[in-house]
Amino acid sequence: MKTPQKFALIAAGIALAGVVIAVALATADRNTPEQEAAAPATGQPSLTVAVERLRSTTFPNWVSASGNVMAWQEASIGTEANGLRLIEVKVNVGDTVRRGQLLATFAADTVEAELAKTRAAVAEADAALVEAAANAQRARVLQESGALSAQQIQQYLSAERTARARFDAAKAVEKAQWLRLAQTRITAPDDGVISARAATIGAVLPAGQELFRLIRGGRLEWRAEVVATELARLKPGQKVRVTPTGGGILEGRLRMLSPVIDIQTRNGLVYVDLPASDTARAGMFARGEFEIGASEVMALPQSAVQLREGFSYVMRIGQDSRVIQTKVTPGRRSGDRVEITSGLNKEDRVVASGVAFLGDGDLVRVTGTPNTASPADSPATSRPPTLASKEGVR
Repeated sequence: MKTPQKFALIAAGIALAGVVIAVALATADRNTPEQEAAAPATGQPSLTVAVERLRSTTFPNWVSASGNVMAWQEASIGTEANGLRLIEVKVNVGDTVRRGQLLATFAADTVEAELAKTRAAVAEADAALVEAAANAQRARVLQESGALSAQQIQQYLSAERTARARFDAAKAVEKAQWLRLAQTRITAPDDGVISARAATIGAVLPAGQELFRLIRGGRLEWRAEVVATELARLKPGQKVRVTPTGGGILEGRLRMLSPVIDIQTRNGLVYVDLPASDTARAGMFARGEFEIGASEVMALPQSAVQLREGFSYVMRIGQDSRVIQTKVTPGRRSGDRVEITSGLNKEDRVVASGVAFLGDGDLVRVTGTPNTASPADSPATSRPPTLASKEGVR
């Protein structure tokens, strides 16, 4: 073989080897781990999830209503003394008072002077009564002897009765003055909280003028308006969950139902006793629910249900471990569970949490249910189900 032909064959062999090497490198480059993870054909799961099924759960039945928080009873505290000057006020709005506690004081100078005058009149009437009684007694003794005429005897007896009546009248006036003196001290008629104050030091007030308003016992109640058709389901003693505006939930008890229905609204008033609270105030608006029993429903954790475009969905897991976005109809909620009225069967498995990170058709790895640890997890390494990082999805 000639030398030029030999060189040509060697060059052709080298070129062919280069082509083979290039093809091999290109094939290896296409099959990198990153590209294999991104390829749908490999079936890489998007997330590791726990599953849930519909479970029978006991939900309380409630009747909803709204109304105002009001004082259980309010006492109006006024003055009975007429034309006296107020010289001292000891309480203000919001103060807690006890029965008999001094709230305000009127000037008692004129009343004390009148009382001294009436006491002197009582003493004078008492002296006149003693003298008249002695004369009448002597007349009775001498009545049989004939020393006194019948007319004189009658005069002595009448004088005794007149003196006694004058004494009783003087005592009544004295008692009235004592009462008027007591009325210069305004005291609390019951335990409670001062809710309003109109008393002003220095004012000269007429009888009957209101000085304070008192919430008796500090007790509040919720007066709820309930539709007439629901009243038959309510009974005294039922539990009530009341939520005042801006406050926490209060646990109350239904005390009584109004015997009449408003002909304009067709609602009836229901009176609910409320516990002592630092957040509830008389006059607040509140919403509430009356517990009227319980019922069995099929429910899921709220974390398994997602609201999208105004509808509720769950991610149902198919036979191939791919999720199927399924529309459901939710019902009542209690705690962390929500009632499902339609859209699922008892056998359906759904993603328990993290549904916001999944799309229809995504492949997932199932690890069990939130209430049951995966067999692969040992006690030392078990942990709550969490979302795995999403690889190659979207």
